[in-house]
Amino acid sequence: MKLNPPSRLEDVAGLINAEFQGNPDMLATGINEIHMAGQGDVTFVDHPKYYKKVLNSSASIILINKKVECPERKALIFSKDPFTDFNRLTRHFSPFTPSGQAISPTAQIGEHTFIQPGAFIGNNVRIGKNCIIHSNVSIYDNCIIGDGVIIHANSVIGADGFYFQKRKKETLKFHSCGRVILQDHVEIGACCTIDKGVTGDTTISAYTKLDNHIQVGHDTYIGKYCLFASHTAIAGVTRIEDNVILWGQVGVNKDLVIGEGAVVLAHSGVSKSLEGHKVYFGAPVDEARKKWKELAAIRKLPEIIEAL
Repeated sequence: MKLNPPSRLEDVAGLINAEFQGNPDMLATGINEIHMAGQGDVTFVDHPKYYKKVLNSSASIILINKKVECPERKALIFSKDPFTDFNRLTRHFSPFTPSGQAISPTAQIGEHTFIQPGAFIGNNVRIGKNCIIHSNVSIYDNCIIGDGVIIHANSVIGADGFYFQKRKKETLKFHSCGRVILQDHVEIGACCTIDKGVTGDTTISAYTKLDNHIQVGHDTYIGKYCLFASHTAIAGVTRIEDNVILWGQVGVNKDLVIGEGAVVLAHSGVSKSLEGHKVYFGAPVDEARKKWKELAAIRKLPEIIEAL
């Protein structure tokens, strides 16, 4: 999430009443999770396992729960509970703003775009030209829709990411402040759910087509010319490259990459990154020919056992 305008380190720390180390006039230009953080960003860490990774990252301002030496050209904000304080910051800079109308007056809608009855278009949404938004579609705040996009009935674009921290007596929600970006000529089937990024963007690239009843998790990137069949579910922070085909009821785990041109056959479970230009099948998934040979061998087991 970009901050417009940027905010001084001293002011950011003041929002959570926290002590800081670094140049008080250093500018925070964004707020992002560690896997997306870049120069100028505020990020957080609350577990010793990730201290080294975060301190050596590109982030400029680090919210941390331990007094450590401040790396050169960075700043630290000290917090007893970085997760909660990071949420306080994102809620401050990106608060929920209710809309009293079906189409927010701050939404921008291109020429020759049709919005069917019952659709909801949130604050600061941008929709290009020649789009069709069917009835009962909900497009949450700040989403960006390109030209020639079709979204079928009852789909939800921009719901919160599924991101929680479990504690002894409570489950804390990570405040989602990112966006969904649908590039030109994307088609979203009926009853699909595309979650926005937690702090960044969930992106579906040009000419990709989704069937009905598909879930796409937060911060996922989907390339161009992909085809996803019904009941496919994709977890968060996944990268799917161009020309990938996922057939019906494919489940894709988080934090992995599916290479360009890969095909995953129906009822498969993808638990690892996949090379491009191959056909896959099974749960856990493997190359289809190898998997079929394994299944054929398993079918022969009763005969083998009986012959012993």
